[in-house]
Amino acid sequence: MNKENYKSGFVAVIGRPNVGKSTLMNNLIGQKVAIMSDKPQTTRNKIMGVLTQDDAQILFIDTPGIHKPKHKLGEYMLREAEGSLREVDVILFVVDVTAEMGPGERYILDNLANVRTPVILAVNKIDRIEKPKLFPIIEKYTSQFQFAAVVPISALDHTNFEGLVAEIKTHLELGPQYYPEDMITDQPERLVIAELIREKVLHLTKEEIPHAILVDIEEIATRPNDDLYVRAVIYVERDSQKGIVIGAGGSLLKDVGRMARADIENLLGSKVYLDLWVKVKKDWRNRANVLKSFGFE
Repeated sequence: MNKENYKSGFVAVIGRPNVGKSTLMNNLIGQKVAIMSDKPQTTRNKIMGVLTQDDAQILFIDTPGIHKPKHKLGEYMLREAEGSLREVDVILFVVDVTAEMGPGERYILDNLANVRTPVILAVNKIDRIEKPKLFPIIEKYTSQFQFAAVVPISALDHTNFEGLVAEIKTHLELGPQYYPEDMITDQPERLVIAELIREKVLHLTKEEIPHAILVDIEEIATRPNDDLYVRAVIYVERDSQKGIVIGAGGSLLKDVGRMARADIENLLGSKVYLDLWVKVKKDWRNRANVLKSFGFE
């Protein structure tokens, strides 16, 4: 490792909901630290992923999707996303090449107009489009904003990751290695486990259920045989939602537990006993005191 020319810096990954930001960050660092779902507005916190290479350490911040808030939780998420723009070295604006530029993208471009940080446009999902159709889409974006660079990628297929990382490095300053080489996230273990559980609920439920879900880790303990015991509560907003999350005869909750346990064991490298409960906390997304108690300041 050449410490003399070593670079490091923070990169905010922004974009409207569901353009592939979490998939991109997870695949760049080679491990799941941000949950993925086809439901929009999945990410609620700023999740940092750490990519360490011989000549640089890049700290990716996966922000909540920038969108018009509908409740107090949404307002918190928007502040988190917009706040990231002022505290990073590079902004990575991810767009979905299969979707038309809409009000969401224009809203973000308006926000970027007052930012001096270099902005790289990552044109995602190029595996789903014919190459001749790509250039007019890129031209539409570049005519409305002066990007530091434009990099076509496929987050799912890892297409052009080397080119994207190389471009990011050109905008980083010389700096220290902030974290150990084997560290992939700065997030507390409890938060990552809670998010992995929430991801499975998002995957297995429909419609209004996903955004009413909150997961709280009440206990993590090591047992005498070195297995890990994790007790988690899945909070919903209404009694009807509780029944859906539990499922007939507890079937859906069992599937959540089975799928989440596999991811948690992969993350922690040990056997896990996952004890899941479902409780109702009415209208929690609009209750400031509840949001604060769960870490949404």
